[in-house]
Amino acid sequence: MDGENHTMVSEFVFLGLTHSWEVQLLLLVLSSVLYVLSMAGNSLIVFSVTCDLHLHSPMYFLLAGLSFIDLVACSVTSPKMVYDLFRKRKVISFGGCITQIFFIHVVGGVEMVLLMAMAFDRYVAICKPLHYLTIMSPRMCILFLAGAWGLGISHSLFQLAFIINLPFCGPNMLDSFYCDLPRLLRLACTDTYKLQFMVTINSGFICVGSFLLLLISYIFIFFSVWKHSSGGSSKAVSTLSAHITVVLFFFGPTLFIYTWPHPHSQIDKFLALFDAVLTPFLNPVVYTFRNKEMKEAIKKVFKTLLTFKFFHK
Repeated sequence: MDGENHTMVSEFVFLGLTHSWEVQLLLLVLSSVLYVLSMAGNSLIVFSVTCDLHLHSPMYFLLAGLSFIDLVACSVTSPKMVYDLFRKRKVISFGGCITQIFFIHVVGGVEMVLLMAMAFDRYVAICKPLHYLTIMSPRMCILFLAGAWGLGISHSLFQLAFIINLPFCGPNMLDSFYCDLPRLLRLACTDTYKLQFMVTINSGFICVGSFLLLLISYIFIFFSVWKHSSGGSSKAVSTLSAHITVVLFFFGPTLFIYTWPHPHSQIDKFLALFDAVLTPFLNPVVYTFRNKEMKEAIKKVFKTLLTFKFFHK
């Protein structure tokens, strides 16, 4: 189709999650509370790891990196979604839609690499404890973080390359609450079947491959813990179970969305809601309540803040 014969789309309209006012009100309250708690919890972890010298170790450095990316994750779609729950007509500009897609895939790529880095960190700590500080040096941690962001941005730019030159000149209704790349491709004024297939294969392959790699890694680590059972094994198992819980929270909805064979299914919208609102909230909860050192560090932060507030009244 010749794009010159059509008016280019300047905005997209979200159909949202539901048309029920009662359900929208419930989602508004839950999403707002979870967003505030997610921002507070992840900010507290980043602040605690930065300020507490006892947490200046590779594991907590990577945890702070994960919490930071969770801050970005819950800010990409949640504020817009909460704002749209007040409005009857939910719209987003073309540029805003592209920006959402870019950051969604950056966050996904960075988080996958960080979760693998955290699995590697636990492998070295449990299986090669005498060489831990040598292998997990500050340089290695920085390389992991830089590699995570580099791969996340590269993956996102690769995804955007599929749509940057596509003509959008007709329908502009997105049956979602955020800009989802597969749904957006179906609105283009050209045949995008091959592009949709490539996007699904690309994201699906990365998700499935990363998940299987992490699953095999943790099975191997658990086997090593069981084989070399000692007094510290219970602490190791507790730490590993927290990591695996976070992995399942992150990969569960993502795997379903990109491997589900029915693209018009409505289930993926609610799974995306889980991924956007609930997962960033659960990550700090899992790591905080199952980690004694984190709890102590957070208590110190609260005491410091209360002391600061008292002396500056």
